[in-house]
Amino acid sequence: MNNNSHGLGKKLEDSFERVLWSLRFVVLLGVIFGAVSAIILFVVGSIEIFNVLVDAMFVVEAHLSHETILVGLIGAIDFYLIGLVLLIFSFGIYELFISELDIARSCGGFTNILEVKNLDDLKNKILKVIIMVLIVTFFQRVLDLEMVSSMDALAMAVSICLICIGVYYIGRHNI
Repeated sequence: MNNNSHGLGKKLEDSFERVLWSLRFVVLLGVIFGAVSAIILFVVGSIEIFNVLVDAMFVVEAHLSHETILVGLIGAIDFYLIGLVLLIFSFGIYELFISELDIARSCGGFTNILEVKNLDDLKNKILKVIIMVLIVTFFQRVLDLEMVSSMDALAMAVSICLICIGVYYIGRHNI
């Protein structure tokens, strides 16, 4: 009787562990929607660049300033960078929870992007791209900024200096 209840407990435990292990496939929702979102952001960024180019070339009566063109192009870069965050996230959680991307590894050249050993690696890769998004967004805002006093110029210079110091330390400490 005792041996039979032990066997039943082991079967129940094995069944539960099998179901629990299968739940890892729920991350496929994040992979799919992250990849679809990345595609959408790349399309929107490309449309943004296309619109800026069309406006710059064909809108004669309202000539675009350099700042307007740059703000549009930098906005597109923002979309691309956020799309990259989503792609890195999709690749990372797929490789961590499901399987390695065999086709990417067989082609070679993409191992540094796909080299995610744990959640900290994935977090660090995403963090670097997010920091770049913030820097690009800051640059976009600086282009729109009207400087009316010397304090505005000083604040912008200090901000740029702090960003440079931050980027230096990120590169130095290999976050």
